[in-house]
Amino acid sequence: MATKKPSSEYSESSIRVLKGLEPVKQRPGMYTRTESPLHIIQEVIDNASDEALGGHCRNITVTLNTDGSVTVEDDGRGIPVGMHPEEKVPTVEIVFTRLHAGGKFDKASGAAYAFSGGLHGVGVSVTNALSTRLEITVWRKDDQGNGVHQMAFANGDVIEKMKSRPAGRDDRRSGTRVTAWPDPKYFDSPAIPMADLIRLLRSKAVLLPGVRVELVNAKTGDTQTWKYEQGLRGYLNESLAQSSSAELLIPLFEGEQYAGADAEGFAEGEGAAWVVAWTEEGNVVRESYVNLIPTSAGGTHESGLRDGLFNAVKSFAELHSLLPKGVKLLPEDVFARVSFVLSARVLDPQFQGQTKERLNSRDAVRLVSGFIRPALELWLHQHVEYGRKLAELVIKQAQTRLRSAQKVEKKKSSGVAVLPGKLTDCESTDTTRNELFLVEGDSAGGSAKMGRDKEFQAILPLRGKVLNSWETERDRLFANNEIHDIAVAIGVDPHGPNDEPNLSGLRYGRICILSDADVDGSHIQVLLLTLFFRHFPKLIERGNICVARPPLYRVDAPARGKKPAQKIYALDDGELVAIQDKLRKDGVKENGWSISRFKGLGEMNAEQLWETTMNPDTRRLLPVALGSFDTADSEACFTMLMGKGEAAARRSWLEEHGNEVEADI
Repeated sequence: MATKKPSSEYSESSIRVLKGLEPVKQRPGMYTRTESPLHIIQEVIDNASDEALGGHCRNITVTLNTDGSVTVEDDGRGIPVGMHPEEKVPTVEIVFTRLHAGGKFDKASGAAYAFSGGLHGVGVSVTNALSTRLEITVWRKDDQGNGVHQMAFANGDVIEKMKSRPAGRDDRRSGTRVTAWPDPKYFDSPAIPMADLIRLLRSKAVLLPGVRVELVNAKTGDTQTWKYEQGLRGYLNESLAQSSSAELLIPLFEGEQYAGADAEGFAEGEGAAWVVAWTEEGNVVRESYVNLIPTSAGGTHESGLRDGLFNAVKSFAELHSLLPKGVKLLPEDVFARVSFVLSARVLDPQFQGQTKERLNSRDAVRLVSGFIRPALELWLHQHVEYGRKLAELVIKQAQTRLRSAQKVEKKKSSGVAVLPGKLTDCESTDTTRNELFLVEGDSAGGSAKMGRDKEFQAILPLRGKVLNSWETERDRLFANNEIHDIAVAIGVDPHGPNDEPNLSGLRYGRICILSDADVDGSHIQVLLLTLFFRHFPKLIERGNICVARPPLYRVDAPARGKKPAQKIYALDDGELVAIQDKLRKDGVKENGWSISRFKGLGEMNAEQLWETTMNPDTRRLLPVALGSFDTADSEACFTMLMGKGEAAARRSWLEEHGNEVEADI
């Protein structure tokens, strides 16, 4: 008997609308880390910290209860409990049951949270969605006196509507208490990692001098309390003592600076606090935060710190003629032995994903660097003996790097082919750092040449579309000028997957495909990736091949509140929609912004191309890897996709799978 095929009917009933908090339950990993419940508890802790950041809270207590629940309590202003003017339900209910709702979208002067880590408005609503039960108590002081307000939720839904009563003699206070029972089915482990929680709470105390942070473990009866009056300095000293016994080369360099009302390009209050140490040996300690949110993966604020330190030390060394002949300093020479704690304050932070581990805001590089560089330059000139000791350490790092690069250079073949005339090479010979951009078109190549960092970035413009080399014999490859130029420029001969090619002549650690963000650009990417996969597979295996990701759109957003006018770039339509959605939430009128679509890289000027696509601090570079490809299967797949006599096979494959692709037509 024939088996019945599953229905493939696609009709109106096939479209499902996820309402309320359903998207979080369906795809929790899009909204939070799912290794443990720590991140959903951190969302509640962050809300309490934002109250403290605004000067409204002096005490934060986290309690691990015996039944597995976690309670976070603060003495802030208390979440508003009155009826929301638009939604006509208690505001506290909206905060816990609606995605993209919160008090942190409004960045105007006098707003409740001018500076906060919360951005997307999905924080505590995600906590609620992924908890079997959540209870909240709010103490508020208002015109009617003191009140106590309580609600309860289960799996994100209201099960006990808000009940309010006047505060008794012992309840005359303000603040919020949230108790959550994380649902173990959403997490790899139901246990909260204590070391990570302790590190998080301790960092909050460090970044909020004078605020008392307490952790109560009801299961063991232990209580830990942190309160730092010294702030970042005390924290870094303590961390260095714990991780390394090495002595400081020079005293700690610390500072704090924020933009004033007349600052050009930045909102009032944006800036950073920092403390930096240099040691000659031992482990380094590096921690960074944005609006009190730990950014364990760093980001553009750390890039700004590196840039500011480098330029200040380089300027000091050049002014005092300390650099030996032939030694050129690089940022990594200055940064190699640096320990730091950096706390940046950014009005409208753009994070990489909801988990907020990395800051992506491009302006943060200029913001942090612009404050740190002049401060360090002044400090070094006031303490010349420290400046000389620091310059000595940095020069030693540079000399070690140069010796290492020279060793690699000696291994290279003496019979080097003549480099292509259209290759604009870089100055450095450090293969590990150098980058080659294969750029679509001469006009884009011109912008790339002007916008690049000539120290380590080389440009090779490609004229037209590269040959489809899938079926080209290896000894016929060099008959094509473009492929000949690519092979000679990178310094590696074509080879097969089972060969052991001589890679000592490799001239660039990264080979970046830079093409337009449209269909033609994607086609050129495919042809180049086919070339590397077929004839240079070891470069893919080693991680040398990357795809640059230029933006497709530029959004010119008007000034809003404290935020000055800015240019925001979007990689694709999805990011464009998200940016427009964010602007609407920020109160910008529907047609208050303008959108430009780049027809190609040639339309970008050198500065735009550098900022969006080539600057290592702000670009988004996609590494190319083979993944779990089986060689035989991948060969057959590529033959079907790229073979000249495979039109019929491609047609049937497209008819079967064409509905699975999103195409820009």
